[in-house]
Amino acid sequence: MTTIPTTQPEDAEQRRAIAPVICYPTETLPAPDLALYRAARRTARKVGEVLVPPRDAATFTVPAGSFFRISSVEGPQVGDLNLWNAQDLSERFYSGKTRALHGTHLTAGERMWSSFPDMRPMATITEDTLGWYGIDSFGGSVHDVIGTRCDPYTNNLLSGGQYHHCCHSNLTRALAGHLGVGPAEAEPHVHDVLNVFMCTGFTRDTGQYFMKASPVRPGDFLEFFAEIDLLGALSACPGGDCSSEHSSDTAACHPLLVEVFTPEAAALGGWTPPAPNGYDRSHGH
Repeated sequence: MTTIPTTQPEDAEQRRAIAPVICYPTETLPAPDLALYRAARRTARKVGEVLVPPRDAATFTVPAGSFFRISSVEGPQVGDLNLWNAQDLSERFYSGKTRALHGTHLTAGERMWSSFPDMRPMATITEDTLGWYGIDSFGGSVHDVIGTRCDPYTNNLLSGGQYHHCCHSNLTRALAGHLGVGPAEAEPHVHDVLNVFMCTGFTRDTGQYFMKASPVRPGDFLEFFAEIDLLGALSACPGGDCSSEHSSDTAACHPLLVEVFTPEAAALGGWTPPAPNGYDRSHGH
């Protein structure tokens, strides 16, 4: 029988002291032209809006080359955002690869990348009124791509309950309504989210995912440029500002506003939507 060592080796500190290496250096990553986008935004007119009710979700569409803004309008509230290619739901937001490229939290100048095999920018964050927050003394920051979304399965596992207003269920109902299908058909399209306005991190001692009260206040917003035609779904999380718990009927919750803005036709110059990823998909065969 193999004996498993319970004490650390003599060179433990040397092993720990080895410097980390960034997995995906991004110096060659195509950079968004924020100056162009922001200039085009100044010509844009509002073409639509959706008010997402508290503890529920709603869908919206954004044409490529337009902007959408998610705003706090009544009180501190976080939202769970899903994005799909409006013409092909199999292309959807890939939170894991976005996290690998940009880090655990997103802000202006960073992008939401799509799933394989397309793997291209879906949306670029152009403005973030919470960009000042940075990383706090607990290791917390805003707009995370860590958490998957609150869901009824984990809730059932931990509490035995049947709660239907978790963000996963909210997004499922909203997408089902948009597609005109039942929840069983819509649910497989729901995916890991961008946690808009949510303040999260990992504890220093145990490495556990934590949340804390969001710094968002009415008037704050996160604005995006749509790189391709988008279908979006946004859930106003039942945790409210996520200062205490997920999946709650008691937390103070507020609506979130989604607005869509389209710039003048000539404002984007020669811009075109990004092409799907150039890998040949042969996989060495």
